[in-house]
Amino acid sequence: MKRLILVAVAAATMASTAIAAPAAVAAPATPAPASITWGPCTNPRLVTAGAQCGFLDVPIDYAKPSGTKIQLAVSRISHKVADAQYQGIMLTNPGGPGGSGLTLPTAGARVPNHAGDAYDWIGFDPRGVGSSKPALSCEPNYMDYNRPNYLPLTPQLENTWRDRAKGYAEACAKNNSKELLDNMKTTDTVKDMDSIRTSLGAKQLNFYGYSYGTYLGEVYGTMFPQNVRRMVLDSTVDPRNVWYQANLNQDVAFDKNLNIWFGWVAQHDDVYHLGKTQGAVKAVFDKQLLKLSFQPAGGVIGPDEFIDVFQQASYYQLRWLTLGNALSVFVNKGDVATLKTLFEAFDGRGDDNGYAVYLAVQCTDVQWPTSWNQWRFDNWSTTLKAPYFTWQNAWYNAPCINWPAKAAKPVKVDGSKVANVLMIDETLDAATPFEGSLEVRSRFPGASLISEPGGTSHAITPRGNACVDNKIADYLTAGTLPDRQPGRRADVECAPLPQPVPAPVPVPAPAVASAAGAQHLAMPAFS
Repeated sequence: MKRLILVAVAAATMASTAIAAPAAVAAPATPAPASITWGPCTNPRLVTAGAQCGFLDVPIDYAKPSGTKIQLAVSRISHKVADAQYQGIMLTNPGGPGGSGLTLPTAGARVPNHAGDAYDWIGFDPRGVGSSKPALSCEPNYMDYNRPNYLPLTPQLENTWRDRAKGYAEACAKNNSKELLDNMKTTDTVKDMDSIRTSLGAKQLNFYGYSYGTYLGEVYGTMFPQNVRRMVLDSTVDPRNVWYQANLNQDVAFDKNLNIWFGWVAQHDDVYHLGKTQGAVKAVFDKQLLKLSFQPAGGVIGPDEFIDVFQQASYYQLRWLTLGNALSVFVNKGDVATLKTLFEAFDGRGDDNGYAVYLAVQCTDVQWPTSWNQWRFDNWSTTLKAPYFTWQNAWYNAPCINWPAKAAKPVKVDGSKVANVLMIDETLDAATPFEGSLEVRSRFPGASLISEPGGTSHAITPRGNACVDNKIADYLTAGTLPDRQPGRRADVECAPLPQPVPAPVPVPAPAVASAAGAQHLAMPAFS
């Protein structure tokens, strides 16, 4: 496989090259690439890692390169090898859309055999996110306590949620720059990625993307294939389904994984005391969900908050122990405070930045259905297969119906000109179902796919699975990919990390009343 060589320049500024315009046609001026003035970081993780931080000015509208500018917050952890072994910049993205990526470069230290040391690991907050300026916010307490039940069993509930969703879209129009809302598409962030590359003097970039970040990689590889050196995609978005159908597909996968978790809890009934079979644990869970629909626990944990917390079991096995304990102490001891703490921890209260950006991207990448009848039919049909998370996800995305910016057509992803890509996915990944990895592998003939059969976790590499992590290290060191295996669903299979095993605990005391608490929504999207 052809190996591409990255040429990196230490200086942050490059001289622009004049481009001759055709006769009688005035070519727009091409501004010199902006530079990043590096300085100390304030985030403790970045400080500990010895990172540098700064801002990069980019056009709010790339069709008007000399127009209004916004600032991207950028971080860098420099390479730790001699310049002769330097492999260039490794741009990273954690997903979302709406995820802050400033601390993500610290992941480079987790790659085995010091393979990450040869790169400058670059993080950034995408436009509108976190420390980038301006940052989007619409209605900070929209996902706070006392929300209507997700399941719209009455016309009143349905209309209440529709009005809430419309109100959120209207708040976004009121509280943010129209010019920014008009330029929040994936293609805008992809152009920002290329601006970061240019500002760092890199002829090509390496990229490590998670979840929605894989879609950024797909689109970047389509728009700027000549600028790609190496690319790692962990938990890959299916480009056929952006974004309406993708969310319906998630609903079914999330419910399947929750039921897998019920079975795991049952295997450890000596610890959790919630039932010895998957069905028994499910029955306990459903009983609690029904009770909370009539009377929120502690006045704050209702069915929405309950669902939001335990959705994390569908995302990550790393959280199974915490969630198993939370359900056990809630059911057996009446402990509301633990659920309250988890609800707030999974998506902090009073900050809707990530949600606002999520919508700003997804609602404008593609035109969502404008007929509520279609939403109602599709979501009730999906509810028959996925009763837990379908309407949670529907209301999460419902502001797209009234979004105050024009939608575009999604890029037709084509990776035929990208030399090599390493893809990784667990086959029961719910947020980005495995079929997406298969589709992208077919569109990127230079890609190799590592699958983890039976794994239910989403976007967590490198995380101690030697089979996977060592292949990542080989790829980052020498561009070595597993050989393509035509006709197979993956090019190589690695067993997923084993399911966690809780330590035995005594049989709990009889249930007692617990103090009230607070809560918040866990993002169901592509993060």
